[in-house]
Order: sequence, then C-alpha cells, then structure tokens
Amino acid sequence: MTESVITEFSGSQRESISRIYRYSVSGVLVLDSHDVTRRLYRFDPSSNTMTENDPAQPGKILRRFVFDTYGMLEETFSFGQPPRTFRYEAGGRQIVMREGGDYGAVGKTFSFEGNGVAETAFGRDGSVERVYVFEPEGEAITIRSGGWYGDVERRLVCERINATVFREPEAFLQFLMFTEKSARETEAEIDEQVAKIRGTSAAEPGRSRFAYTGARHTSDDTRETGGITASRSSSRPVLRSDDLPAGSPTRRPERHADDSSDAGIDFIPDGDSTSRRTPTGNPSARDRSGGIPFEERWQSAQPDGEKLTQGRSSRIPLEERFQSAEQDKGELTPGRSARIPLEERFQNAEEDKEKLTPGRSTRISYEERKTGRRTQ
Repeated sequence: MTESVITEFSGSQRESISRIYRYSVSGVLVLDSHDVTRRLYRFDPSSNTMTENDPAQPGKILRRFVFDTYGMLEETFSFGQPPRTFRYEAGGRQIVMREGGDYGAVGKTFSFEGNGVAETAFGRDGSVERVYVFEPEGEAITIRSGGWYGDVERRLVCERINATVFREPEAFLQFLMFTEKSARETEAEIDEQVAKIRGTSAAEPGRSRFAYTGARHTSDDTRETGGITASRSSSRPVLRSDDLPAGSPTRRPERHADDSSDAGIDFIPDGDSTSRRTPTGNPSARDRSGGIPFEERWQSAQPDGEKLTQGRSSRIPLEERFQSAEQDKGELTPGRSARIPLEERFQNAEEDKEKLTPGRSTRISYEERKTGRRTQ
C-alpha cells in the first residue's frame, strides 16, 4: 500500500489548508499548513493498538489506544487527563464515549446514520453538535457543525484512499483520534487566520496576540534639546522626569548615566494618563470638611448669620388640616342592584336551561363496547 494523503481545509472552500495527514500501513503523520510535524501515530496490528508518539522523541509514547470487540480504550500518560472509553452499542450502530473509564459519565454519542455519523454531546437535550458526512464518491469527508445542514467546519479530501473506509465503527474511531484537535491547536489556527487578515505575522509562542507591537524606545533613542526630550520616532515633545516637580505622581525613578539597558516595557504615549487630576496631599487634610456640623456650614453661608426657622405650615394644627377632608366624606349607600330580589335575578337563567338528555353512547350495548365489534 502506497502512502495516502488526506488534506484538511478550513471551511467549505479549498483555499485554506489547515493540516495534512500522511496515512500509511505503519501510521499517520500529521503536519500543519507549514509542513511542520505536529503529531505522530503508529499502528501495531499484532497487539491491535495505536499509539501517539512525541514528534521530537518518536520513542516517547503520549497516548495509547487499545481496540477490542467492544470498542476502544484510550490510555493517557499526561497528568490530569482522565482516560476515555468508546463502546459499541445498538448493534454497532452507535458509539458511546465515557470519561474516566467504563463506569464514567457519558460525554458524547456517535450515531451511524444513512450518509454519515452524527456526534451528540451529552447534556444538549439530544441536539447534534456536529456531523461527519461521507460524500458518495468517497473522495472527501465534510464535517458540519450544528447538524446535517449546519456550517462547514472542515473538509478532508482523500487521495489514494477511499473515504468510505472510515465508515466502519473501528476505522471511524481511528479516524476520530488522529483528526481531533486540541484547544491549543484551534487557538493557534485562529491566531494564524487573524494574522493573515491583518497582514502581519502570527504571534510568537508564549506571547499574547494582544501585546503592543509598536516600536520600543530606550534611552539611546532620544535626544536632549534644552531640557526637553523628544523621541526620534515621534515629533511630539515629552517632558523629562527632571523637569517635573518633586511631589508629582508621574515622576519616574531616575536612571543612572551608565545604565543604558532597556527594561523591556512598552510605554504607549498618553496610554497611562487619566482624564481627571488626582488630588495630592495628606488624605486626612482632605477629609476635614466631614467633621463640620451642618448648622455651622449654613451659618457661614448666610450673610446675616440667620438660623433655620420652621415653615408656616407647622403652625396649622392637625385637626384644622384634616377637618375639611372629614367634612367632605359622604356615607356609603347600597347600589341599585341591591333592590332586585334574588329570584328575579336568576329567573331568566333557570328558564333558559334545557333538560339533560342521554347521549348517543347509551344506545350502544355493553357487549359491543367491550368487544369493540358491532353486534347484529
């Protein structure tokens, strides 16, 4: 068997290649879009196992997949990653994935249907998370999200191998293992696509893609002009720290003359400034007004030093205030409906009533009801 190639495209168009799988009888080699080996899988037909090896150290095993007549067991050698089991159910037309072993919680189910496999995540009320659609010609496998008519996530085009080979449960589990993506790989692909759209290179490993990418300015990139320091890359003058007052909060530590090293911090102009001025001084001195009584404040504000006096409404007694309201009250009288006798009220309702008559079902005999057949 010659080496087969499976090319994976992002989306429905054959433009953006995300990964390439070199499939052979000995194993699978997974490469990214830059032809860099990311994963290495080896087959061992004698023990019916498949192992994932470290590409940098091919002798080091990262995961082992053991196949048997009941399904597949995934053995992981990474700390914090529980094993997974994939068991055949419903006569081999469904695969149930459990996290943590044979008695773990159900994570996903894979149902083999007419033209593909439907993947359902547990806890989604039976809704399909994604489907694997096998094209009739056997040239490609299309992975859609959300259902059979959802958006195309990936499309795997096969060369020198028929895609229908992976429709069998055991072969599909093998296909599922070497084509699944980790969260780190998915994030790296997103960063690469964003970099292509922006026209810049991808972010370096270990560095956030939101980091400041502008030019760095050090003490060697500035020139002194009459007490004002101006950056070479900007025509906007910047005051030196020596020109600021000693009590200013924006004063930075002085740098020695022989210290020309860069601290590695990117200072964005006006990036750390605030729109409001921060009050300075002793906090206790700023909070003295809190202890001044209101009477003292009011007297100092009045030109004649008058005191607060009561309003005119306080001189009116409560009886006088509510006397007019009590006088306007009237006695409650019964409404006109109270004069109509009850017999007259319900007389029309009694006359309109019809006598109850037996329904048609009473004409059917009990034997006919019980047997469900019409008697002669």
